[in-house]
Amino acid sequence: MAQNLPMTISADDSDPARIVTTVLRDDDRVLPCHRSAGRRWYPDVWDLPGGHVEEAEDPKESLVHELREELGITASEPPSPPIHKIRAATFAMQIWLIDRWTGTPINAAPNDPDAVAWSETSALDSLRLAHEPYLSMLTTVLAT
Repeated sequence: MAQNLPMTISADDSDPARIVTTVLRDDDRVLPCHRSAGRRWYPDVWDLPGGHVEEAEDPKESLVHELREELGITASEPPSPPIHKIRAATFAMQIWLIDRWTGTPINAAPNDPDAVAWSETSALDSLRLAHEPYLSMLTTVLAT
């Protein structure tokens, strides 16, 4: 049940936010994160783990940092280019596939996100996903 939510994520007077996310894949399942209902942008939806890229920060380094902070796992910088990009007026998102890491993913930052849960292909269409392209992208990733 992908939703067409407003594509805004930064203040009106700022440059587009740089966002990095990952499809964290474990065999035939992926790990989305739930954004709380109280979030300013994209509340009460399932999103991919990741976050904002700080000024002068490398996107791949930022992704590794976000995974450690949000999920308590250690991953190497992805060697390949992003598997998908989403661009809007207020943000530019790069999405990488990560299928190797050290540690067990947990909700290490319960205020952001408020939940994490493994999801198989059959369950993805029942999730309220943050971005419309997620469903087809995740289905394709799980099919390969």
